[in-house]
Amino acid sequence: MQLPRAAKRAVSVVADIGAITVALVLAMVLSRDVLVPEYLARWFGVLVWLVIVSIAVFVKLGLYRAVVRYVSVRAFGMVLTGALLSTGFLWALTEAFNVNLPATGIVNYGLTALLIIGGSRFAMRELYHRLVSRKKTPVMIYGAGSAGRQLAQALNNGEEFAPVVFVDDDHTLQKAMLLGIPVINPEQVAQSVKEHNIERILLALPSAPRSVRKKILESLEVLNVKVLTVPGMADMVNGDMAIDQLQDVKIEDLLGRDPVEPDPALMQQHIRNKVVLVTGAGGSIGSELCRQIVLQKPKALVLYEISEFGLYSIERELHEIMQRHGIKKVEIHPIIGTVQRRNRIAAVMQAFNVQTVYHAAAYKHVPLVEYNMVEGVRNNVFGTWHTAEAAIENNVELFVLISTDKAVRPTNVMGTTKRLAELTLQGLAKRNSSNTRFCMVRFGNVLGSSGSVVPLFKQQIEQGGPVTVTDPEITRYFMTIPEAAQLVIQAGTMGNSGAVFVLDMGEPVKIVDMARKMIHLSGLEVKSDKHPQGDIEIVYTGLRPGEKLYEELLIGDNVVECTHPRICQAHELAMEWPEVEQLLSQLNDACQNFRIDELQQLLLNAPTGYQPSDNQINDLIWSRLQS
Repeated sequence: MQLPRAAKRAVSVVADIGAITVALVLAMVLSRDVLVPEYLARWFGVLVWLVIVSIAVFVKLGLYRAVVRYVSVRAFGMVLTGALLSTGFLWALTEAFNVNLPATGIVNYGLTALLIIGGSRFAMRELYHRLVSRKKTPVMIYGAGSAGRQLAQALNNGEEFAPVVFVDDDHTLQKAMLLGIPVINPEQVAQSVKEHNIERILLALPSAPRSVRKKILESLEVLNVKVLTVPGMADMVNGDMAIDQLQDVKIEDLLGRDPVEPDPALMQQHIRNKVVLVTGAGGSIGSELCRQIVLQKPKALVLYEISEFGLYSIERELHEIMQRHGIKKVEIHPIIGTVQRRNRIAAVMQAFNVQTVYHAAAYKHVPLVEYNMVEGVRNNVFGTWHTAEAAIENNVELFVLISTDKAVRPTNVMGTTKRLAELTLQGLAKRNSSNTRFCMVRFGNVLGSSGSVVPLFKQQIEQGGPVTVTDPEITRYFMTIPEAAQLVIQAGTMGNSGAVFVLDMGEPVKIVDMARKMIHLSGLEVKSDKHPQGDIEIVYTGLRPGEKLYEELLIGDNVVECTHPRICQAHELAMEWPEVEQLLSQLNDACQNFRIDELQQLLLNAPTGYQPSDNQINDLIWSRLQS
């Protein structure tokens, strides 16, 4: 049962009175000639005054405000100061009461008082931690550097985890003891996990490159111990997170791909002191573009979004970012609107004198666009066209389209609409009737976006499975949202109007391998025919309508390298504007009259390379009307 705080302080006071008494008696005993019977009354007076003044000094120093279980070097400093003042007062009392205590006796008192008062506190702290540690989860800290030591101290003061061993590849630290915790080398991890019944491994490597973290995670994967990690260095420096706010391992660490630092000149070129508009500002890519843009200090940032909640969320977040970074002169304008209404987007560009546009508004979920063909075409194709024409009308300097790898030889309506959006911008660039420069940036999946498999897998693992994967061979390219947004901004500074840029996405990843890694690093076993006692089963659900096994980033091999190592330019077939305009007219007529069969045929005939995985029309409304 926990004692009230006042009771604990009373116990400390009584203990210190006992310590002062014992220290004084020992000092007298060691100075044998002072124990004269006729002086005992005087010595009692010395003791009473010594106790009263010493306790008063300890109270003034704040010694009783210090919580014993958190006793630190600073608290020891208070004890030392109190012991010195008490010793000085003892010397004054011996003079005042005319009793004889040699200098050695006074020194003995000071040393004894310091030892008992300070030692009792550290002993109680150690006893408390030992008792509490028995109830804590034993953990291993991977990384014995500054972050690892800070984490160990934080955990020792907490009530959940007990650090029992450090791991570090630094030979100078191995076999040493840090904070009373042994340091082992990475080869001893498996053995140590068994010996100490480790239930968690905590990565304390906030500054390590992802390639290093990936190698470490691969070595830990076979242990089936849950792995957590400290926040990134940026989050800790900004004060967003504390070192003991442990997180699940980020999927980007499993990919092991280190981002290239953005070029400040390229990041600022079309943003600094300019009016920038982002369509789809509340979406995964749009919101990250807004975060990156506001850090480059534009004159104003116009947020164009159809979702009221999405718009509210990103506006509030941007104001928090500006406050945190001391950015004061950027105007934020939240505008509700759809890109399907040209007059609305044109009025916005005119009202704010927009100079740069990042067009991220799109429907991107493959099955949903497959089931809603008209809206997919309206939003992705006509939304891009209307926004681009509005940009031309208002003399916008730069228009950047966020495209996708699914636009390359598409097997679904979504990819086809994005390729048509690219062709529309290329046709407008060929029309050569304005100073607006158009470019498109094509990349694959981004980690953590809405509809991404990563949060889905995480949720399924937390619920006990099964984890659903469409096909054992399905692969995808992945990139973090911040890196994608930074590369989009930098790519927009390159090439001529109509250029298509492709981001280097690294190596493609098998989705099932990613699922297995996430299960293992959650401390669980994959359940299969070979391991029927496993925890989480992986179930294959089959490819969804329009879904590819493999994604591509290029239609042909005609690629030109750019100045940035992660950006290249693709030279691909483009249509002249009259052809594009005719196709748009036909698509509009088919959409307006809900002729889905005609709409699909137009998509098939367009020079997009559209080859659906089946010839069925998957539009839900059309299917119901035909039945």
